[in-house]
Amino acid sequence: MERHEPLTPAVVERYGRLSPRQREVLSLIALGLSNREIAGRLFLTVHAVNYHVSSIYHKLGVANRTEAAVLYLKVKDETSRPD
Repeated sequence: MERHEPLTPAVVERYGRLSPRQREVLSLIALGLSNREIAGRLFLTVHAVNYHVSSIYHKLGVANRTEAAVLYLKVKDETSRPD
């Protein structure tokens, strides 16, 4: 994802590729939790969370937690608006 990529249908489609668990992990990333904290909250191993985070980055086309969180917040903001 480019630095200031607008919320396009392609971005929303990439978010739609995430599994429910990956979306849950992403929401916790957006809250600023570490992988260890996410693992504790979701009763997962840190290894499992690391795997989910890597998959999230790949599916969203982002390079880091910040980019992933920004994309998540954009999608959530856009999809929660009434038409």
